[in-house]
Amino acid sequence: MAKLPVYNSAGQEVGSYDVDPAEFADSINKKLLHDAVVMYRANQRQGTFGSKSRADVAGSTKKMYRQKGTGNARAGSRRSGVRRGGGHIFAKRPRSFYFRLPRKALQLATRMAIASKLQDDQVVVVDKIELAAPQTRQVASLLKAIGCEGKSVLLTTETYDVNVYKSTRNIDRASVLPAAELNAWRVLLPQRLVVTKAALDALRANAKPAAAVAG
Repeated sequence: MAKLPVYNSAGQEVGSYDVDPAEFADSINKKLLHDAVVMYRANQRQGTFGSKSRADVAGSTKKMYRQKGTGNARAGSRRSGVRRGGGHIFAKRPRSFYFRLPRKALQLATRMAIASKLQDDQVVVVDKIELAAPQTRQVASLLKAIGCEGKSVLLTTETYDVNVYKSTRNIDRASVLPAAELNAWRVLLPQRLVVTKAALDALRANAKPAAAVAG
């Protein structure tokens, strides 16, 4: 059982929060986490690259000189990949890197990522973040007060909050996601996972039915 301090919007400790990493995952499967991260990264690749083969470059297909008797190595056309201006021998073609792991495997990977953050003491709990308007300075001062200044941070709220999003997007290495949109890669990427109590309650509630099915 982990006992996490809870901070208010001013960065002052106002309580504690008890959570057991086993509620999210009994064990950490590094192979599954690796596969999930590779999938998310691969699906971000555009795959719009391309290069010309010897069939695509301009130039004559005529044999440059006769096969024998010149003292030179045998040669074909000027389009050959071994000559300057020729095509690429193994030309790149546009392709899709998209693939998908099973849905339940990705859900389990997300829970394992959260559990690993809890085990490594990389989760910071904030009572709540309420902003009447975008206030970058207020969010920056909060991150500084809770010891996250200069670190990569993922700020997790219960639902999408436009004011929190706009207040955080200009802070270096800080991002915002609602609890329902977390995935293994986004959880593992930052050095600190800053969550509100409501968001952590929602994550625990979503993890319990899955744990009951697994058991």
